[in-house]
Amino acid sequence: MRILIADGFSEAHIGAFQQLGLDVDYRPSLGKDDLPAAVPGAHILVVRSTEVSAKAIQAGESLALIIRAGAGVNTIDRKAASARGVFVANCPGKNSIAVAELTIGLLLALDRRLPDNVADLRAGTWNKKDYSKADGLYGRTLGVIGTGSIGREVIRRVRAFGMKVVAWSRSLTDETAKELGVERAPTVAELCGRCDAVTIHVALSAETRGLVGEAALGRMRRRAILINTARAEVVDGAALRRAIAEKGLRVGLDVFEKEPKGSSGAFEDEIVKLPSVYGSHHIGASTHQAQEAIAEETVRIVRSFVVRGEVPNVVNLCAKSPAPFQLNVRHLDQVGVLAEVLGAIRRHDINVEEMENTVFEDAVAACARIRLARRPPAELLDELRARETIIHVDLVELG
Repeated sequence: MRILIADGFSEAHIGAFQQLGLDVDYRPSLGKDDLPAAVPGAHILVVRSTEVSAKAIQAGESLALIIRAGAGVNTIDRKAASARGVFVANCPGKNSIAVAELTIGLLLALDRRLPDNVADLRAGTWNKKDYSKADGLYGRTLGVIGTGSIGREVIRRVRAFGMKVVAWSRSLTDETAKELGVERAPTVAELCGRCDAVTIHVALSAETRGLVGEAALGRMRRRAILINTARAEVVDGAALRRAIAEKGLRVGLDVFEKEPKGSSGAFEDEIVKLPSVYGSHHIGASTHQAQEAIAEETVRIVRSFVVRGEVPNVVNLCAKSPAPFQLNVRHLDQVGVLAEVLGAIRRHDINVEEMENTVFEDAVAACARIRLARRPPAELLDELRARETIIHVDLVELG
């Protein structure tokens, strides 16, 4: 079995793949356009920032698993992967501390204007008068959009600065907000109106694209701080530029609308030329600690897939089974029994959506849970129950 690693990866962990008996193809310089020619013959594909297109997935006739060595999976064509039965998995939470640390760094840098301090000193200019006009963070209110693992790490850290926290998430309840020690905002716009600084920690999806738009930015206070270490597309870029011009927003960005495809290259996003905007090079997860943790999680996913056929952290399975009915078939653990059951279901022209078979101790009996696309007729149930190899059959209507 071949594993293709199409991005930079901890070389100390590559040996773990080899110990699993995998043929390791380590090609960290591959780009999106190179993948379709490189992926044929690979069973497992590991990427970090390299985009995985539908073309690449279709070219991988043996491809069974794609692992994003990181959290977000927006660079992988999940629809194409799902259509070919390819698992897509990620490594959630492993870079949370690294991204939270960068968020705090940008927050402090914006308040104390640290990059400008450094630039003036290097230019031979002493300007203590202007640079003494920081607001300070103590007692200020921070809005956290997204209370997943990264948002929670940010909340833990800003408490040490004595900041109050208002949070919003689609799944955040009053009970969870109380546990986190934050106030819950019912909408993103209301959160933006209540805070001195706002930081974004949601994954990019159809629901979050443009989440922070005109309505939310229009509610922000003058000279408020906005930090985005998530994805550029979560913020309406045009609305952000207007808010910077009209409200004097101070903005810290680790993600941009116009990022180079590779790890280096020309950078053309004009927003960083605005004096109140500080940027970093999409390095939120790029600490040695985070990359070690991500590499270890990637190895764990691969080991589980190779040894047990199970894939942790899958992101492209149906959230809810499309099957409305389930057959629970307790049967003798003998050759051909399941084939006969499935054959009977096929003769009644019913599609099997999902199936799991569990063997009991001593391997005398087993139980098959077979989820069906429609209600099986009484004739099918009678046919199964009449077989000597079938112990019992139940039909369950799934809610």
